[in-house]
Amino acid sequence: MNLLPRTQETLYFQNAAGKVYHHPRGFVRLAWSAERTSFDAVKAFYEQVLALLLNSGARKILSDHGQRAPLSGAAQAWLIENWIPRAMTQARTRHCAIVEGADPLHRLSTQSVVSASPSGFVFQRFVSVDAAEAWLTGLPA
Repeated sequence: MNLLPRTQETLYFQNAAGKVYHHPRGFVRLAWSAERTSFDAVKAFYEQVLALLLNSGARKILSDHGQRAPLSGAAQAWLIENWIPRAMTQARTRHCAIVEGADPLHRLSTQSVVSASPSGFVFQRFVSVDAAEAWLTGLPA
C-alpha cells in the first residue's frame, strides 16, 4: 500500500497540547506535544479535532501520542463522558488509531479512556504511525 507522506497533510490547528492535521486519505491526525498542558488546552485541542471532523467529513482519528504526558483524571472523564459521545453522534466517528506513547503512566491513562469509552467506538493500538495509517486507510469511509 502506498501511504501518502505526512508532508501532504494540512495543519488545521495547534496549541500547547499539540497539532491537528487533516490527512488527504480521510482522517484527522493528532500530534501531541511532550509538555504537560492544562485541561483547558486539552479541551480546546479536542474541540478543534471535532470541528475538523465535521468540516472535512473525515470520520477516523489517528492519535500519535509520542512523548505526551498522561492526561489528568478530569480530562479523561471529559473525553469519555462528553467528547467521544459527541464525536460519535455529530461526526459519526467510530475509529481511533493510537500510536502508543513512551511513558508507561501515559499508556495507563490511555487504557483508562479506552476501557471506559462508549461501546461502538473502536480503538486500535500501534507502535508506528505507518501501521496506524495502514489500518485507518483499510477501513471503509
